Amino acid sequence: MASNSVAGAIVAGAKRPMGPAVAAALRQRFGDRYVTSDSVREHHGRDESAYDITPPDAVIFALSTEDVAFTLALANQHSVPVIAYGAGSSLEGHLLAVQGGICLDLSRMNNILEVNAAEGVAVVEAGVTRKQLNEHIRQDGVFFSVDPGADATIGGMIATRASGTNAVRYGTMRENVLSLTAVTAAGEIIHTGTRARKSSAGYDLTHLLIGSEGTLAVVTQAVVKLRPVPEASSVAVGHFPDVDAAVRTASEIIQYGLPIARCELLDEMTVMALNRYSKLSLLERPMLLMEFHGSETSVAEQAAVAEEIAKQNGGEEFRWTKLPEERTKLWSARHNAYFATLQLRPGCRVFSTDACVPISKLAQCIAESRADLSASGLMATVLGHVGDGNFHVSLVIDPTNAKEWEACELFNERLVHRAIAMGGTCTGEHGVGLHKKRFLEAEHGKPAVDVMRALKRTLDPNNILNPGKIFD
Repeated sequence: MASNSVAGAIVAGAKRPMGPAVAAALRQRFGDRYVTSDSVREHHGRDESAYDITPPDAVIFALSTEDVAFTLALANQHSVPVIAYGAGSSLEGHLLAVQGGICLDLSRMNNILEVNAAEGVAVVEAGVTRKQLNEHIRQDGVFFSVDPGADATIGGMIATRASGTNAVRYGTMRENVLSLTAVTAAGEIIHTGTRARKSSAGYDLTHLLIGSEGTLAVVTQAVVKLRPVPEASSVAVGHFPDVDAAVRTASEIIQYGLPIARCELLDEMTVMALNRYSKLSLLERPMLLMEFHGSETSVAEQAAVAEEIAKQNGGEEFRWTKLPEERTKLWSARHNAYFATLQLRPGCRVFSTDACVPISKLAQCIAESRADLSASGLMATVLGHVGDGNFHVSLVIDPTNAKEWEACELFNERLVHRAIAMGGTCTGEHGVGLHKKRFLEAEHGKPAVDVMRALKRTLDPNNILNPGKIFD
C-alpha cells in the first residue's frame, strides 16, 4: 500500500472490491453525494499521520442517521469496508482505507439539535465540530470542555476517546458523553445511555463505543455535557532551567491538590517553533503554560501557590494574565504546535506519538525519552498535558529517508514499552489506529485482547467497520 518502511510494515488485510451492484445502489440513493473522483478520494484517504495516502473506492456524504444505516446495511450484505470520516485530523492512520471500500463522510451532519444550559447538555450530530459547538453556546454561560487542539468533529472525538488540554480538570470524552445514537454493521440504529447523570441499567454500551475508533459502530448523534463558564480565568507562563524542573513543578501542583484547569509542558524546541510560527517572543527554554478557573479570589490564590511551587524548582520569568486576548493568543499558539513543528523542516512530515504514565513516573519517562531522542539524532518537539501524565513527541522526518523512518520506529517502540513498564499506556489520546496495534497485547495481555476481538466479531462479523485498525 505504501513504500516507506513504516507503512510497509502494516498488516491490514487484502483489498475488498466494492463491486458494480453496490456502486449502482449507492449512486441511486445518494446522487451527487456519491463521489468517486480521484481528488475527493485521495483527500479522504489520509489523515494527519505520516502514512501515505490509501484512498477509498468511493466517498458518501451522509446527511442523516438513515443515510448511514442504508450504507452500512448494503455494505454488510456485500462485505464492503466502511470507514467513518469527520475532520481528518486523526494521527495514527485511523482513516486510511487499507482494504478499500467506502468512506462515509459525516461532516455535513453538523446540526446542533438542542442546547439545555440549565441541564448542562447539548444534543449534536456527529459532524458538529468542537469550535462550532462552543461558538453556538457562547452566550449561554456554558462551554464544551474537551479540547484536543484540532477542530475535530464530536463524532471523531468520540471514536478516539479524545481529551486534550482541559482533561486534567474536566476529563476526557469518556467523562463528557451521556448517550449516543449509533448504527451497527448490520445497519440497525441503536440508542445507548440516557440524559441521566448515572445509570445501573445493563451493559454500558456508550462507553464501549467511545474509543472504539469506528470498528464497532458508526456514531451519528451524541448527548454531551456542558460546563459552566468560570467566573474568572487566569493564564500563566513560567520558564524553567530544564524539562525535569518543569515536570516536577507540574507533578507537585497536582499533588498539592490545586484544581488546575490546564497544565501544558513545552520543551525548548517547541517554544522555538512556536516563536517562529506564531510570531511570539517567548524565552526559548522549557515552559509550563497553566490556566486556573474559579472565582476571582480562588484564581488569585491558586496562581500564587503555583508560582511558589515553581520558584522552588527554579522557575522564573512568570507572567500572569486575565486578558481574554492574551489568553487566546497563547492557547492558539499551543494548539498550532503541530504545524509549527512541521515548519522546522519544510518538505518533511511529522511522525507524532504519545504515551501516558502515572504522574509519579512522568519526569522519569520524559527524561529517558529525551535521552533516546538525543542519541537518535532526530529532530523533535516534546510537549504534553503533564497535569494528567500525558505527553507527545512530534518527530520531523524526511519520508524518503529509510534510516530516519527506522530510527523513528525504534524510538517509538522504546517509548511505548517504557510507558507500559511504568504502569502507563501506549497512547493517552491519539488512539491505536494502524500504528499502535502491535502494542495492545503488551499493555493489556492476550486474554483481554481476545475479549476485544470477540466483541468485534460479534458486533461486526463481516469485518466491514474500519478494518485493519486496533487489531487485525
